[in-house]
Amino acid sequence: MGSIRNPEPVKIFCGILYSSDAILEKGLKKLEDFFGRIDLKSEVFDFNFTDYYNREMGENLKKFFVSFENGMSLEDCYEWKLFSNRIEQQLSLSQEKPSRLINIDPGYVDLSKIVLLTTKDYSHRIYIGNGIYAEVTLIWRNGRFNVLSWTYPDYRTEIALNFFTCVRNKLLDRSHFSP
Repeated sequence: MGSIRNPEPVKIFCGILYSSDAILEKGLKKLEDFFGRIDLKSEVFDFNFTDYYNREMGENLKKFFVSFENGMSLEDCYEWKLFSNRIEQQLSLSQEKPSRLINIDPGYVDLSKIVLLTTKDYSHRIYIGNGIYAEVTLIWRNGRFNVLSWTYPDYRTEIALNFFTCVRNKLLDRSHFSP
């Protein structure tokens, strides 16, 4: 029988989709107030993989990834997605109908994988509580992150893969973590 032990702290990241720099700055401020100081940012890239968000958020969408300085415990990690949903709602055009101006997708990096948190269920997602599911999106194998059949196109880009490798490298030095 295996011993029960708590997982090591992880690094939180957020994928941020936006069209307005003003809304982006407000969203980043709220994220830092909740998660702590941002320590890494990826390059910004055009989000032209799908038009799924265009009707709600407009066109010419941009995306990038950020990670946060402190390590976090995985206990109650579903709260991260609930929090990001509240930010999206607070910064939307309307409180009644979907009209997001920013889309924030939190997740975490550990040494073996990238996990996204989502409100959507599917065959490869595991329910973790309060309406939130977790999805392994990338796995570390042979010295790099590798995609899976369901990995979103924006997570397959060199920008994303390089960013998550940098985050993992920071995770290797756990000395600055305060979970």
